[in-house]
Amino acid sequence: MLGGGGFLGINLCRRLAAAGHRILAFGHRGLFSEALTSVEFREGDLADRTAVANALRGADVVFHLVHSTVPYSANLNITRDVQENLLPSLALLDLAREAEVRRVVFVSSGGTIYGRAVQIPTEEIAPTEPVTAYGISKLAIEKYLALYELHHALEYRVLRVANPFGPFQIALKKQGLIAAILFGAMCARPIEVWGDGSVVRDFIFVDDVIDALELVAVHTGDERIFNIGSGVGRSVRDVLISIEQLLDRKLDIAWKGSRAVDVPVSALCVKRAREKLGWIPKTSFEAGIAQTIAWWRCNIDSVMRTYLANELQRKAANYVD
Repeated sequence: MLGGGGFLGINLCRRLAAAGHRILAFGHRGLFSEALTSVEFREGDLADRTAVANALRGADVVFHLVHSTVPYSANLNITRDVQENLLPSLALLDLAREAEVRRVVFVSSGGTIYGRAVQIPTEEIAPTEPVTAYGISKLAIEKYLALYELHHALEYRVLRVANPFGPFQIALKKQGLIAAILFGAMCARPIEVWGDGSVVRDFIFVDDVIDALELVAVHTGDERIFNIGSGVGRSVRDVLISIEQLLDRKLDIAWKGSRAVDVPVSALCVKRAREKLGWIPKTSFEAGIAQTIAWWRCNIDSVMRTYLANELQRKAANYVD
């Protein structure tokens, strides 16, 4: 599993290990290494060809969960986004062929692939017109996966995941609205919100995403791409209100200007996943938020230490520059 130390990676590793599967997690070791004690973990970078080749040896299914940028940061340095994400992903496909991997499961982006979609909720057959370099690189990886299956018989499946949230997401890269809100709420810091709060997104609890990843790893049908979301759009203001109600207090919001990378509305049609994978989202938004709040309350000290270390590292890097 590439990206085993990240938000989705930790949750997927824990689920698969509990089910008795042999898992090798590869990536940058995250904050919650103690959560992966039952998993073999190899620290490394996706750009390190030798390390990735060693990690793939003997693998049947590879989960590709790695992406070093977010929609906003990818647009700031498009060349770097290609170098850090697209090119290493192409190298990964060659290495997977050499290692005789049967299938690659790639987590793409349901929130950025479609751009300013006309159809809401958006189906997989809708036009793909990303407005960010992040979405373009995700889409390019999807296309190369199809090419490698056509010419090299390397199976693939793609999950276009909406906006996942839940335990182990801490928004260090400023990705993950709910994690960013809860960090501000728990640490008494202003919560930055871009725009006027009218932007609509499709939020899906992480356990439901992991259900889909398990199912798609063994899927035998003809479909290759699946939307994974709740199918329901919620505005940022609605999310803030829900969290305030569950915390029983007002949040300190720092309103910022709107951003070109934020499309007005994004919500996914999940009919294909329901009919072809037998997948449905089981966790209500409110129940997912309640579970996430409980996790934050149990882990706030560890999260705070990580944020402080990250800020010091960032300041040191800026000082060197």
